[in-house]
Amino acid sequence: MTAPRIDTDTIARLPKAVLHDHLDGGLRPATVVELAAEVGHRLPTTDPDELAAWYVEAANSGDLVRYIATFEHTLAVMQTREGLLRTAEEYVLDLAADGVVYGEVRYAPELNTRGGLGLAEVVEAVQEGLAAGMAKAAAAGTPVRVGTLLCGMRMFDRVREAADLAVAYRDAGVVGFDIAGAEDGFPPADHLAAFEHLRRESVPFTIHAGEAYGLPSIHQAVQVCGAQRIGHGVRLTEDIVDGKLGRLASWVRDRRIALEMCPTSNLQTGCATSIAEHPVTALKDLGFRVTLNTDNRLVSGTTMTREMGLLVEEAGWTAEDLRTVTVNAVKSAFIPFDERKALIEDVILPGYAPVL
Repeated sequence: MTAPRIDTDTIARLPKAVLHDHLDGGLRPATVVELAAEVGHRLPTTDPDELAAWYVEAANSGDLVRYIATFEHTLAVMQTREGLLRTAEEYVLDLAADGVVYGEVRYAPELNTRGGLGLAEVVEAVQEGLAAGMAKAAAAGTPVRVGTLLCGMRMFDRVREAADLAVAYRDAGVVGFDIAGAEDGFPPADHLAAFEHLRRESVPFTIHAGEAYGLPSIHQAVQVCGAQRIGHGVRLTEDIVDGKLGRLASWVRDRRIALEMCPTSNLQTGCATSIAEHPVTALKDLGFRVTLNTDNRLVSGTTMTREMGLLVEEAGWTAEDLRTVTVNAVKSAFIPFDERKALIEDVILPGYAPVL
């Protein structure tokens, strides 16, 4: 007997958690238009609806490098304190409106310094904006906890600086670290010194791996650098044949290393061919600690409600599956155990109880 299909309105009301979401990939189209006018940046269009459509169309190239290039316009409006305050606050409010109760937002401070801000000033402005958003969301009765992951750009030379920032601000809202940018040709081990520093300082980190490059990238992220989570990781399936796990896949599953999977984004960058055949379902069924994420809400034209709905409609997911990946995300969040436990027991499980 199959479980009844859960409808979109019900999905929208369910509590959600997102671990892999980029600040500069999730701006409101109208905000991009308004801020671009203020700073004199030329956009492909000044109509917010047309701009939203342009982003999705440009990102549907099947190429990660071109996908990343769409960030030119959002980054252009995030070079001032005012721009960072506004985009960070709106980021939180948009999560709250989507039913997200816990989120981790990531960005690379070095990409926000073209207007003269220092790295520390960037971090402090973003944290102030996030705090304002959390206060407004709580006052509106839709509380959401948001932690920050600072990113180093793997193809540049400031990764250690970003890691130092994560250590410096770990008691001021920064909960972890990541490296981002073009994966192919820029292996994680190039930045081993930064990851060793983070481990010594007890700062957790995730690494983008197994998206545009295969198993060697995942192996380095996990076995050489010591990542606690993997950003994307879709190509881990290359180590699984007819349901039999290879040594790397077994290591990832057995040690509960979370996979931050982003179905719509992976379709856009050519890492998957359809939602129905996306590796997220097979990996979930094999017992991996799979989490569901948006990656870049503006660029992918998506939300957590939409990602969940696609998997329900096209891959046959049930409410129990949605609860599983939500609990997985909170279990693997970079916040203290007691806070994770409370979120699961007091918010996530009660929120899903009516639909199970």
